[in-house]
Amino acid sequence: MKNFRDLQVWHKAHALTLTCYQMTNAFPKQEMYGLTSQIRRCAASVAANIAEGCGKRGNGEFYRFLNVALGSASELEYHFLLAHDLSFITEERYERLDHSVVEIKRMLATLACKVQADRMTG
Repeated sequence: MKNFRDLQVWHKAHALTLTCYQMTNAFPKQEMYGLTSQIRRCAASVAANIAEGCGKRGNGEFYRFLNVALGSASELEYHFLLAHDLSFITEERYERLDHSVVEIKRMLATLACKVQADRMTG
């Protein structure tokens, strides 16, 4: 078992989740069960899956949860684009959010490759 708090990617995912919660407070109220909920759900899913994977025994399970987190990050990337295209967020905010989620995706992919390599050698 690993401590998720030791992973930089978890810290970045958690910070992005907090940003998502704050940002979506300004979304139209009719989006509460739509885009607001979707953004919050998949943002929290990234950090939660990293944490859950760390709590599992063995790198196989950890690898699987990292891939689930990566899928949630890709979903979040799309929701940011949609929020931008619906004019819920500015171009500047969209670019910052997109940069953050792409960075997290790269970090997750790198970590997953390392975990997979460790599985093969261990």
